[in-house]
Amino acid sequence: MALTGDNRYFEDFEAGQVMRHARGKTLCEQDNVGITLQVMNTAEGHFNEDLMQRSAAGRGGWSRRVQFGGVTIAMVIGLAMQDTGENALAELGLDKIRLKAPVFHGDTLYAYTEVLHVEQIERDDGGIVTFRHYGVNQNDEVVFEGERTVLMRTRSA
Repeated sequence: MALTGDNRYFEDFEAGQVMRHARGKTLCEQDNVGITLQVMNTAEGHFNEDLMQRSAAGRGGWSRRVQFGGVTIAMVIGLAMQDTGENALAELGLDKIRLKAPVFHGDTLYAYTEVLHVEQIERDDGGIVTFRHYGVNQNDEVVFEGERTVLMRTRSA
């Protein structure tokens, strides 16, 4: 049984290609609060439900806890990994990160990827692929976008 798919090697990507990734993920309290506290993020909007409900007018009408942006980024890229990372040799860069709209506990994220650039390099085992990842919520509102550059294994390697 193969550990990776047979169509996600360097040769299988071409600029302009767009993928809708198969899975979505509903974000729960465990996805947010633990990591928020581990990284010493003390913004109470991530873990204080009472504060968010009592001061909703002062927070753009938000009455629910907002997800930590690092979790949003990680979830969207994670949703894209089956199609864009299982044959990666190295992660080379993460750039142009934009958190476009708030994500709240209970929101569901879906991921899309566009292949921006494919570059053959002087290596037998890989080439460089640049992706633009998009995350949307259950209302099809774009909540995240960012570019990721990967050294991708060639099929012959």
